[in-house]
Amino acid sequence: MVINTLGRYFAARFITASLGVFLGLFVLLVFVDYIDLLRRAGGLDVSAFTIAKTSFFRVPQLLERLQPFCVLIGGMTCYLALSRSLELVVARAAGLSAWQFISPALWSALALGVFASAVFNPMSAHMQERAKQMEAELFGDKSGGLQDANGFWMNQVSPEGQSIINAARSQQQGAVLSGITVFRFAPDFSFRERIEAREAVLEPGYWLLKSVRRYTMDSAPVDQDTLKLSTSLTPAQVRNSFATPESVSFWQLPSYIRSSESSGFATSGYRLQYHKLLAKPFLLAAMVMLAASVSLRFFRFGGVQKMVLSGVGAGFLLYILSKVTEDLSKAELMHPLAAAWLPVCVGGLAGFLALLYQEDG
Repeated sequence: MVINTLGRYFAARFITASLGVFLGLFVLLVFVDYIDLLRRAGGLDVSAFTIAKTSFFRVPQLLERLQPFCVLIGGMTCYLALSRSLELVVARAAGLSAWQFISPALWSALALGVFASAVFNPMSAHMQERAKQMEAELFGDKSGGLQDANGFWMNQVSPEGQSIINAARSQQQGAVLSGITVFRFAPDFSFRERIEAREAVLEPGYWLLKSVRRYTMDSAPVDQDTLKLSTSLTPAQVRNSFATPESVSFWQLPSYIRSSESSGFATSGYRLQYHKLLAKPFLLAAMVMLAASVSLRFFRFGGVQKMVLSGVGAGFLLYILSKVTEDLSKAELMHPLAAAWLPVCVGGLAGFLALLYQEDG
């Protein structure tokens, strides 16, 4: 009964510290993003509440990437506070080893990871799509925040010929595109015209282009309000071309992977995202191991500051490793399964060995 009560107490302290770090980062990021949107909205007739709402919807997807660091810093804060108040000393005097009062935090980290993948990820993906729509309504064509570095490219072939479509921004997983440039070719592959449009909406059998300007080789540019560009592409094929893996929720990823394979598109990005979400509970547990390995030292022994800095450095190196494996996977130089689980194994083993050395010699 004492162990169960103490375990619940340690778990509550860990969850409170981790959620405190998470909420603190959330408020900070919303405030910074709000100031940035205010700067970009200078001169526009936009209410402060609308800008704050847009910032609120934009931040969760960024916070999703920072969840491991929230758990790392929360775990370090929790165990340093317990050590400073001598509660860990009392727990050791009662016959509990470090492995016993770390296990509640490990189970809590696993539960937080499951919640992050199954609930928070779909919510952040939906909020990100909503933020894109709101930002497009606020800034229109000046919405640089939605623009990809190289844009989105797609090739389509119809009885009228070939069309190469470039979109600067994508919304609703490819169903609505902004900043459109279309290069049209005749069936004999000779160049026909270039089309620029403010927006393109996918309708059954065609793209509806809005605010269109058409350029040809032998005549002056022509402006049109709308233009229908025929297409044989299905919504599934379009979303596979324009939807980024981060904008797809955890529950939709398996169907995206299957449809991408059947359509002949690359699936490495979707597979990597899916395995990263599957591995997230274990990644958070690995962060708890790293946090415990640098936070259980008694204050009277000194050297706590160096241990804390080493923990932060270990988390930073683990982040670099995850980015390297992610880039290798996207370049198809590493299998997505290995790219997603390698940082988990390295972080977990590093924390386990450090704790094993400290506690058992």
